[in-house]
Amino acid sequence: MAESAFAKWPAWARMRALVIKEFLAMLRDKKGRVTLIAPPVLQLVLFSFASTLAVENADIVYLDRDGGAATAEIIQRIQGSPNFRSVTRVNSEKAVEHAIDEQDAIAGIHFPQGFSSDLKAGKPAPLQIVYDGRRSNASQIVNVYLGQIAASANTALAATKQDNHRTTPSEIVTSNAFNPNLEYMWFVLPSLLAMISALSTLSVTAQSIARERELGTFDQLMVTPLRVHEILVGKSIPPFLVGLFNSTIFVIAAVFFFDVPFRGSLVLLYGAVVFFLLSIIGVGLFISSLSKTQQQAFLGMFIFMTPAVLLSGYASPIDNIPFWLEQISLANPIRHFIVIVQGVFLKAMPLMQVLANTVPLIIISAFTLSAAAWLFRHRME
Repeated sequence: MAESAFAKWPAWARMRALVIKEFLAMLRDKKGRVTLIAPPVLQLVLFSFASTLAVENADIVYLDRDGGAATAEIIQRIQGSPNFRSVTRVNSEKAVEHAIDEQDAIAGIHFPQGFSSDLKAGKPAPLQIVYDGRRSNASQIVNVYLGQIAASANTALAATKQDNHRTTPSEIVTSNAFNPNLEYMWFVLPSLLAMISALSTLSVTAQSIARERELGTFDQLMVTPLRVHEILVGKSIPPFLVGLFNSTIFVIAAVFFFDVPFRGSLVLLYGAVVFFLLSIIGVGLFISSLSKTQQQAFLGMFIFMTPAVLLSGYASPIDNIPFWLEQISLANPIRHFIVIVQGVFLKAMPLMQVLANTVPLIIISAFTLSAAAWLFRHRME
């Protein structure tokens, strides 16, 4: 009798009952309530400061066999740079090698005898720098820092010896579009919005159907008058709201706590967020339908997130990966959303560019949700 009355409810009322049931299942457990809020906030704080792509507090050693003005100028500029923590003088090449071997320094600079005089005379003045190749990415960045310092010191020294009949040497003036001071936080925070929103949404979605099977309530759910699409919609709304909530927290924290500029349209950003979350929910429902236990669902979530983050363009540029892997990454929703969120935050990405990157999210959403619905029906049979 009760079942018959429930069956006569409108579809929206039946789905509302399922959504309320899903929220109660998530919030009933105290640990579950904590995991909805604490991990995203903790990840926001930790990743914002720990996942820096800049090189700071680097240690340098140098061997000075010259003792001239050029050497002193370069060393002074290195010591005054905020990117280096210590600049230590050593007395032999073996000491330089030892500092690199023991990772006491990321680079060792050797100023040969006659360096300053050769530079003053306009002769080639080679400067040898040895880097710690075990930290290849950091070494490349430090190489850029030291190259800029050496070039600026050379320009300053050349300017001081010009007389009134000679022109001042040309100087290269560089500027960085959208991020003038190359603040790594401006790059990290928008990217984290994509990754952690995906992680929190996926964790909730992937556990939903698997939790029903593990607790033995899946069969009870199947005998209710709820149709398959109603069950999937009811299962999708709670993680969608969780992802939307976490995205909002990240936007507020990025703008008001970390001073990341927001130059674009909030409407365009949230429009892209909707399809991004739908694509992640489709993946989560597929994993959950495939899993019999929550442990299996967690493992499936991990299997998806690891390559998704690596192929998102966050850790390394997409252009650096092989062509065939770049084509595979087109199926990665995080890749497309990172482009949108960085563009909206930093350069006020116009509507057409946002749409161009949202269309792949719409396609991925349609595919993943359809695949999840097919697998859900298949597992019911």
